[in-house]
Amino acid sequence: MKYILLIYQNPASFEALSEEERNQVFAEVDAIIQELTESGEWVGGEGLADSSNTKTVKVRDAVPVITDGPFIEAKEQLAGYCIVACETLERATEIAARWPDARYCAMEVRALMSQGGEEM
Repeated sequence: MKYILLIYQNPASFEALSEEERNQVFAEVDAIIQELTESGEWVGGEGLADSSNTKTVKVRDAVPVITDGPFIEAKEQLAGYCIVACETLERATEIAARWPDARYCAMEVRALMSQGGEEM
């Protein structure tokens, strides 16, 4: 099965960390990615650019409406994602719990679906 791990962050909270604390977070991420690569569970992942450069597109009555930024009520924003291939939802959840961002905000774990609509 393939799972996407959605990484949520509060940009202000992350910026409030010291350089040493941020470096520790990045080192933890690197170590987890290395471990998952060696086990064959790592498929890929990326961080997302700052949300200030984001556009939201909605089509209403066949007319596209484009606005700046994500409009969400929470201070947490989608900051990145990882895709892992593992046997169970429990294993994917275990990986998400080890991701440093889970300590600061949240990680969402969701099974990926094929174009045919089946979970991958």
